[in-house]
Amino acid sequence: MRTVAGPTDKVIVVGAGLGGLACAIHLVAAGRDVTVLERTSAPGGRCGERRDGDFRFDTGPTVLTMPELLDRTMAAVGERSADWVDLVRLDPAYRAHFPDGSTLDVRAATTDTAAEIGRLCGLREADGFLRFVDYASRLYDICWDAFIDRNLDGPLDLAGPSLARLTASGGFGRLSRRIGTFFADPRTRRVFSFQALYAGVPPHRARALYALISYLDTVAGVYYPRGGMHAVARALADVAAKHGVDIRYDHEVAGVDLVQGRARAVCLADGTRLPADVVVLNPDLPVAAAELLGRPLRRRLRYSPSCVLLHLGVAAGYPHLAHHNIHFGRRWRTTFDEITRHGRTMSDPSLLVCNPSITEPAMAPPGARGLYVLAPAPNLTAGIDWRRTGPRYVEHLIDTLERRGYRGLSGATTVRNVVLPSDWAAAGMAAGTPFALAHTVGQTGPWRPANLAPRLENVVFVGSGTQPGVGVPMVLVSGRLAAERVTGPVPRG
Repeated sequence: MRTVAGPTDKVIVVGAGLGGLACAIHLVAAGRDVTVLERTSAPGGRCGERRDGDFRFDTGPTVLTMPELLDRTMAAVGERSADWVDLVRLDPAYRAHFPDGSTLDVRAATTDTAAEIGRLCGLREADGFLRFVDYASRLYDICWDAFIDRNLDGPLDLAGPSLARLTASGGFGRLSRRIGTFFADPRTRRVFSFQALYAGVPPHRARALYALISYLDTVAGVYYPRGGMHAVARALADVAAKHGVDIRYDHEVAGVDLVQGRARAVCLADGTRLPADVVVLNPDLPVAAAELLGRPLRRRLRYSPSCVLLHLGVAAGYPHLAHHNIHFGRRWRTTFDEITRHGRTMSDPSLLVCNPSITEPAMAPPGARGLYVLAPAPNLTAGIDWRRTGPRYVEHLIDTLERRGYRGLSGATTVRNVVLPSDWAAAGMAAGTPFALAHTVGQTGPWRPANLAPRLENVVFVGSGTQPGVGVPMVLVSGRLAAERVTGPVPRG
């Protein structure tokens, strides 16, 4: 495994996102002097918080899987995550709402989910689910240590028995075709394949190995941190500070001072120059490369779809909701093609609605609900003028929700905040997407932009734009992988 060259005593991490904070914890555990510079007044990056009166909203991810990765990060400095974050396992993890009016709960226990599927779709479909669980579990065993939880310097690092096992398991075939070997009902096919869009690829074009994401979402368990997902960021920041990481908020970085292929210092917007032996960059990788290093990536990149996000404070209950709700439209492949191929908004939207106040009432005023509505949308490469399209499309989404059981939603809404792809871009996310680079074959594993900056001796990237990729578990792993580029291998907990 390649590491940075030269001294590594003094490390500056730019950005207090989950990846940057995880990296800082591993670095300070290895005896480095670590400073984190964050341009805003709070930690978290995309995993932030928005408050509007007595409503509290997550601004980024709402799904936490693999909490053991949080444990491993904190264990590097002798802490237990249970002492810093109160996690609740959600049951159901999801409630799927279908166009025919039927619903399906994805339960915490595999046997309970099988019973739910049997109730809705019949015993043969329930048996298919159990076979899917076995298949996805084997994928996890094959992929995690060999391809995800390690630094990869090139394609040759993939060679070995695990690659042969992955090939034999059909991992490089199409996800939708593999899902079809387990499920016959269109409803279950959707529930166990929509997660591919998290990786930026529609199910009918994704590789079967992305059933791993479905495994994490629907089998391994979904958790909710009390206080919202931002509580995870606050906990990581508090642990880092307790163990000596100097976190400086409201410090905007203007660039990195490079001399003969080596970073010498980080330059702040106010002109301050902070010397460093190593610089770790947590902002979105293509943006960090271009704006902070002045070295745009030379390769052509493909970005994930973006999303329109609504934060709605609603003076209504909607008892048909679970914590996480997936509302599927009648169209399926057409919807994905609209977003990813034709650059259009969804005509028949499939939506994620998060309703955290059912688990933690304090997230909204008494008798109210704070709803987080996520609608996948084209990223900015589609050329949509969101200033004109955005308001109309938001009304379309509200109308769609009202037709799907949210009666009187418009009139009951007292708080409405809208985040459009143009807003994600203004927040520093390339192509206006919070989901970073798509996980195409050419942008996965060793073909994803490396966490060692090319042609620089001591600059490291961390976060969803580099290895291993998108999602809270992957970003936490990226923190440890980035630290290993500085220190060499570190304990995995």
